[in-house]
Amino acid sequence: MTGRLTQVAVGLGCDRGTPLATVAQTLDAALAQAGLVRSQVAVLASIEAKRDEPAFAELAAQGGWPLRFFSAAELAAVPVPNPSATVLRHMGTPSVSEAAAVLAGQTTAAGLVVEKFKHQGPDGRNATVSIATCARVALGLC
Repeated sequence: MTGRLTQVAVGLGCDRGTPLATVAQTLDAALAQAGLVRSQVAVLASIEAKRDEPAFAELAAQGGWPLRFFSAAELAAVPVPNPSATVLRHMGTPSVSEAAAVLAGQTTAAGLVVEKFKHQGPDGRNATVSIATCARVALGLC
């Protein structure tokens, strides 16, 4: 998948208060799994309920990436390969990271190059990353 022109959208999810180090480790591991690097990231995305998550804002600032947020209803409307009853119960949508990556990449679930990659940091906090290709990056829409 590595290629100078390949741009991706990253969907993020985490336990409340997850440190930047854990979110960054999760991102880097998910990128490595797909043979991607940080310079290929075009946008980060998550659910509106995580708008005040410090690690997401810090990661976006560190990478120079825009950070987009979607409502639970917008995310719930996206078919994903790994819906979760637990996420639905807590967030009002069966998917955060996969659906956010799909919406930010303006693609479909077929555009996911990394599905729901979960990681628990040494701090005991969990982060989830999903990565989708940017379907319309040439138009500057991703």
